Amino acid sequence: MTTVFIGGSRSLTRLNDTIRMRVDNIMRQQFTVILGDANGADKAMQSYFAAKGYPHVIVYCMDDRCRNNVGDWPTQRILTDHQKKDFIYYATKDEEMARAASYGFMLWDGRSKGTLNNILNLLRQQKKVLVYFSPDQSCSTLRSVEELLVLLRKCRSDDRQKFEKEFPLPVRSEEPTLDLFSARRE
Repeated sequence: MTTVFIGGSRSLTRLNDTIRMRVDNIMRQQFTVILGDANGADKAMQSYFAAKGYPHVIVYCMDDRCRNNVGDWPTQRILTDHQKKDFIYYATKDEEMARAASYGFMLWDGRSKGTLNNILNLLRQQKKVLVYFSPDQSCSTLRSVEELLVLLRKCRSDDRQKFEKEFPLPVRSEEPTLDLFSARRE
């Protein structure tokens, strides 16, 4: 069965027609949807699926506490020894969601490092990810890190610098790492 990991930036709290059209297509195909429990895009998606009465949703939560489960769907609890509720703590859940998914659909504000990390997790596992990029309200299907580089060029320079420090990654096996944002500018 096809499973879609839907996630996104906490700053994105509303779904426009473009996003709803994509989600409606997922529901028409009866795909299983896995969602996080954060405020922002996760909660907005949960509200939309709940309003539509869509039953094929699993909400991923950390430890024994689920922050949001609007539709009272089944939950998948992720356990960790990491006690501090920081980026690493929640990234544990996101890694599990990427592993469980067949594909991804990310709503990205171009600033959230958590959403960028989800995109990278999916791409590293050779899974396609549809990215709704809110600054220009466009959708891009990404299949590789090279395609992500094109999207990253649309981000603000200060955000690209922040990402560069957080996410050095190999682009080809013959390259040890790539400065994601200054390399490949033509």
